[in-house]
Amino acid sequence: MEYTVKALAELAGVTPRALRWYDRKGLLKPRRTTEAGYRLYGPREVDRLQDILFYKELGLDLEAVREILDAPGFDRLAALQSHLAELEARRERLEALILTVEKTIDEARGGTPMTDKEKFEAFKRRAVEANEEQYGGEVREKYGREAAEGSNAKLLSMTEEEHSQWKALEAEILSALAAALRSGEDPAGPEGRRIAELHRRWLSYTWTAYTPQAHRGLAELYTADARFTAYYDKEVPGRAAFLRDAVRAYTE
Repeated sequence: MEYTVKALAELAGVTPRALRWYDRKGLLKPRRTTEAGYRLYGPREVDRLQDILFYKELGLDLEAVREILDAPGFDRLAALQSHLAELEARRERLEALILTVEKTIDEARGGTPMTDKEKFEAFKRRAVEANEEQYGGEVREKYGREAAEGSNAKLLSMTEEEHSQWKALEAEILSALAAALRSGEDPAGPEGRRIAELHRRWLSYTWTAYTPQAHRGLAELYTADARFTAYYDKEVPGRAAFLRDAVRAYTE
């Protein structure tokens, strides 16, 4: 079966404009184009559009999605299994958050008081699980199982104040990176060194031990791994590369 742009857009819940944009970007080419200029999409293109939407749901930008789908070793079944694992983990995190909200409502109504730990347990566990699913394999391969589990334990044991400081420091780093790019700062200059030091402080909240080699190795992943790059460059392109270069200079 073949679909026109309009029919496929209605089927997938996207706009015709989006499909035309995917075509122009080389992300989703039609199966064929009629003499009258109508784009027609077949089963293969339908599957690829589904894959595109899966990856978009995970927060990747279109360029990262295209690179993944066009990679010579792309395995659709493995990708789908990975998507399923991610969605199941999201469901578990959502259920934990729902339980926390329910307990909070009950307490507000005069019911059972919550401990301070209960109020923030779901948020911290969500952060651990999300990090594990995205980067757990790479972290264990690069730094070992003991380091990965130690980092998770430190995150789960954070106090409310420590968790707030950790998240605030993360936001400060992202803001500083954006400002440095706008002003044309040198990653190896004073501002780059300040940002790298902030990043080291941020890592200290979850790392059990610090070494310049490990710091530099992590920073290299920020541009080598599309998932890291998508996170840092989501709003301001270039942040991942600036941070990598700043950490390189800082750890030399």
